[in-house]
Amino acid sequence: MSITIKTGTDIDAMRVACKLASEVLDYLTPFIKPGITTREIDKLSLDYMVNVQGTKSATLGYAPPGHLPYPASLCTSVNDVVCHGVPNDIALKDGDIINLDVTIITPDGWFGDNSRMFIVGEGTIAAKRLCHVTYEAMWKGIEQVKPGARLGDIGHAIQTFAENAGYSVVREYCGHGIGRKFHEDPQVLHYGRPGTREELVPGMIFTIEPMINLGKRDIKEGRKGKGPYDGWTIVTKDRSLSAQWEHTVLVTETGYEVLTLSAESPPPPDFILTKQATPA
Repeated sequence: MSITIKTGTDIDAMRVACKLASEVLDYLTPFIKPGITTREIDKLSLDYMVNVQGTKSATLGYAPPGHLPYPASLCTSVNDVVCHGVPNDIALKDGDIINLDVTIITPDGWFGDNSRMFIVGEGTIAAKRLCHVTYEAMWKGIEQVKPGARLGDIGHAIQTFAENAGYSVVREYCGHGIGRKFHEDPQVLHYGRPGTREELVPGMIFTIEPMINLGKRDIKEGRKGKGPYDGWTIVTKDRSLSAQWEHTVLVTETGYEVLTLSAESPPPPDFILTKQATPA
């Protein structure tokens, strides 16, 4: 494993990239209503990146080994879709939940990555609770980030919180380092044992992006009836709801900095705000 430590101007460049990524989600937020299709959301996203920001989508055309090129500017994962949902012409309806996962590339070649959950219309109590607990689970992981902590501390905090709430944590996908590459070391698992895996040091930048299921943690390829697999969409095996939130985080000298937290982002949960307000 080769972890790239960012310093000085690299960190400043990542702050810019992550701010731009969060602003795409800020822009899309008012459009997430019943009746809009995920393909329309994709068009809005790409237009904003290219014509307003001057950035590029990291996902459009992205083709890691064994995959077809991804066909859209963002991932749109609805209801039982765990991750990598491909935009289509199906309109969102009242009660749906959707994750929008946006990664941009700046003109200087830096990547910014984040995702948010949206409840379409009213939403059920079960859907709202799943989204809320998943958000808090992500922050439980973020709360562990400081020099000297271990990657296993992050995963353990997320897993413990989610499972104590009655949910399950997807294990096949994880967070990742990010910088001049979309996916760098380390892999940030959302489960694990405290005190294990790599030690965190200042200058590390990675994503924390737990995928949490209402039912069991098992996943499978998402297919439409008997049609061919699109090569990307992953769903819960039991077709239960799944939620995901994602922030990109910098390890600082004293703790962490959330690089994708914008003025329009959902605020940190109370347990984070209370801790930040408490004198040292």
